[in-house]
Amino acid sequence: MRRILPVVLLVLIMSCKDKEVSIKPRNISNVEVEILLQDSLLNVRALEIDEDDYFGFATSNGKIGGKDFNFKGGNIYVNKENKQDDYLKESATVNFQIKHDTIIPNFRSLAATKNGGFVLGIGNPALLYKIDNDSIKLVYQESHPKAFYNSMDFWNDDEGIAMGDPTDDCMSIIITRDGGNTWDKLSCNDLPKIKEGEAAFAASDTNISIVGNHTWVATGGKVSRVLYSPDKGYTWEVYETPIVQGKPTTGIYSIDFYDELNGFAIGGDYTNPKDNLENKMLTKDGGKTWKLVAQNETPNYRSCVQYIPNTNGKELVAIGFEGIDFSHDAGNTWKHISDEGFYTIRFLNDSTAYAAGKGRISKLVFRE
Repeated sequence: MRRILPVVLLVLIMSCKDKEVSIKPRNISNVEVEILLQDSLLNVRALEIDEDDYFGFATSNGKIGGKDFNFKGGNIYVNKENKQDDYLKESATVNFQIKHDTIIPNFRSLAATKNGGFVLGIGNPALLYKIDNDSIKLVYQESHPKAFYNSMDFWNDDEGIAMGDPTDDCMSIIITRDGGNTWDKLSCNDLPKIKEGEAAFAASDTNISIVGNHTWVATGGKVSRVLYSPDKGYTWEVYETPIVQGKPTTGIYSIDFYDELNGFAIGGDYTNPKDNLENKMLTKDGGKTWKLVAQNETPNYRSCVQYIPNTNGKELVAIGFEGIDFSHDAGNTWKHISDEGFYTIRFLNDSTAYAAGKGRISKLVFRE
């Protein structure tokens, strides 16, 4: 592991999801929240952590940054012109503001490999940047009135994928096979056709889940399904789901797989965040079939779900702007453990995670 941008952006890799055998599931009952970065203008839906204790984030106003938890120096301010409001405890680097001509990208996707860090903005034009050492390079641009990219992930250091709303009659899928230097958009001839009103949500950069060569992509809206590729995006099929759908704001907002068979998806309708009917589902056969769980029970609408690492697929956390929920039985039942609101979460280990949302990035410590 090496740093991509010394003193500016720390190396990021895909969220650590070690699939090790664990002790029996815990009964986590509370979470401690420590604010690391606070700024009323901050809006973060793209956050990644690696096993070397680095995290990186990208914001809605074109900024990228990171933090080294092993560094024990003093504060380094995010915005040197406003030291009272923008700060990170211990160690941080943020001072990269990306612009494309006069356009400030709204970053919702973030990933990294040994070849560099990658940030992808929503909207038209879609802008994907590679960040390596002291350079920032635009490696993909797509100009289309319907361009809207939601999530990005990598299979390995050379091969990666990003997905977005349809611009034609299929979901937008772009893939790199050369370490992120070039990206190609898949033809709709090679992808399942969308149904009317099918799109996706750029809520937490968790529309894509990867286990080995297996890839699952969640769609949402009037139709909410799961696209599946067994071979790193060369071939695709699509699976129907029972999650709530029928409106532009309904469907899957987040999907995560613990292994090749066991996965969980969550969402709902963010315009009706109290509703908890048909918004949570699990699969035990790699996404071919899905079962609704915890009907009319918490959690309600949530924008992100993640398996806790090293828990044998039994423990999950769901997070959203109305709070945090925990499951110890693979998602069949849940406990609401905090009203603290965030958009997205990534786990450092089985007790510590980092979450981001509107106005802040925080460290979360989960306790029984």
